[in-house]
Amino acid sequence: MSPSRNTPPRSDCAIAGTLDVVGDRWSLLIVRDLLFHGELRFADLVASAEGMPTNTLSDRLRRLEESGVLVREPYSDRPVRHRYRLTERGRGLAPVLDAMAAWGVTHLPGTRRLGER
Repeated sequence: MSPSRNTPPRSDCAIAGTLDVVGDRWSLLIVRDLLFHGELRFADLVASAEGMPTNTLSDRLRRLEESGVLVREPYSDRPVRHRYRLTERGRGLAPVLDAMAAWGVTHLPGTRRLGER
């Protein structure tokens, strides 16, 4: 699937298509946080250790929602506030993140898997 429903894919390569959805600097970190916590609010995601700018976070959340990776659900009407959770498609990225974490621990000294000390 392309990054948004209105953007055609750049090729029929599955890797290129996946990168179109989650291949930027921030998207997989959002997926990571939602995998670990199940459901988060915008403020929770802003508080992530990587310090993602709020305008970038808003953009990535919108893109991931358009791509069917996560869903946004309101929890307050005044002011309007949302919480986010992964869809089945988004949870399907868990093995990808696991493989990336394993590679990082093996090849990047000083890194660790989240939850490990």
